[in-house]
Amino acid sequence: MTPARRGSGAAGGLSRRHLALALPSALLASGCAAPHRGTGRPGDPIELTLLSHYASGELKQALQGPVDEWNATHDRVKVRTKAVEFTDLLTTFMVRQAAGQGADILHPYCLWNGQLVRAGVLRPAPPEHAEEIGRGYGEAAVRAASVGGRVYGYPTEAQTYALYYNKRLLRAAGLDGPPRTWGELEEAAHRTARRDRYGNTLAQGFGLSTYDDSTTVGQTLALLNAAGGRFVSSDGRSTAIDSAAGRAVFDLEHRLVATGASAPGVNVYKAFPSGQVAMVISAGWWTGSLKELMGAGYRDVGVAPVPLPEADGRRATLSTGFMLGVNAASEHPREAWEFLRWLNTEKVGVKGAPSGAVATRMSALQVSVGSLTGRADDMRTLLGRGGDPNLRPFLDALAYAVPEPNVPGAQAAKSLLRKNIEALWSGQRSVDEALRTTRRQVDQEVSRSW
Repeated sequence: MTPARRGSGAAGGLSRRHLALALPSALLASGCAAPHRGTGRPGDPIELTLLSHYASGELKQALQGPVDEWNATHDRVKVRTKAVEFTDLLTTFMVRQAAGQGADILHPYCLWNGQLVRAGVLRPAPPEHAEEIGRGYGEAAVRAASVGGRVYGYPTEAQTYALYYNKRLLRAAGLDGPPRTWGELEEAAHRTARRDRYGNTLAQGFGLSTYDDSTTVGQTLALLNAAGGRFVSSDGRSTAIDSAAGRAVFDLEHRLVATGASAPGVNVYKAFPSGQVAMVISAGWWTGSLKELMGAGYRDVGVAPVPLPEADGRRATLSTGFMLGVNAASEHPREAWEFLRWLNTEKVGVKGAPSGAVATRMSALQVSVGSLTGRADDMRTLLGRGGDPNLRPFLDALAYAVPEPNVPGAQAAKSLLRKNIEALWSGQRSVDEALRTTRRQVDQEVSRSW
């Protein structure tokens, strides 16, 4: 299962959370609408608290901008931000809720939504907000923000997975472009992999990595989705990875490791920028980090859709994300939902764009820190024609990406899958054993959680 990011998703100190895309400032939304009079109703002031993982640096500043704008233009309802590190976020949600100290507005990783709903932490979106979310966002983003068919919040950050490749390494191996099928992927991986005379890896052809959950699990699930498979069954009560598609993915990864085309012990987040990995599947946040790390060498980086088992297959990949929702225990849910509507659906002018171009404040916020949202129209406006072409495959993937499952046991299931993938790569388990163990362990987890 995502975020592709930390919890997903995370690439530690290299996370896109610390490195913004080098987008022209002229393409970013202004961050504030024309000044207007406060709209608060008569009565006692209301202070809403918003708890997120935007704890420092550019993330904290990016969120504070629209919050300050809201506070300056609304007389009665004010918003105050609180933040903890991502690794502490889920625990903080649960502990504060149990202590009766939960924030009014929460910013969870969508993987946790089933667990938070089951624990009574999240409030379903009112019908008018649910309808607005359904109209304004892509299907994957809406599904990620939903549990049991009910929408629980406004999608914010959205990450899709694609294939990064080093153009120079592929050319040196006699390849004129990125692979489109798994057969081409294997061939390219073998032709670009290099070892010294002692068997030490000099360059990985295809970058499998045990770096973290998002890296290990994210790339595997992107391939699984591309093969038409799923990690968890449609009813959320069992794993579906022990299938023809799951077996095909495990077989592919096992062959790549066994033949030396992949070396999972290598940290791809260091090796790819230094030209020691030819191809790797990762999420779109990495684009900004690579641009910052590689400088002029970034010209060798290309991005393509995740290869398919067969050329005529139907495209699919993994998506992960976050959302903003309202605490079930909030004393001011109406005001909290109104703030979220203002932040996530009200459009403001975009500097430097053609006259009349608009985007939401949240979309502008996410693009400013190197991310996307599930609003494809906003993304096209903000990225513009002069944007980095390497972002296009991630934007296109919003139309066909599959969100990671967010059943109540999703986080534990993801950790179990990671352990079994790593056991497969290290030779501790065969393909059959890895699939069988994953099925047994994950089935026990998700069935118990319901």
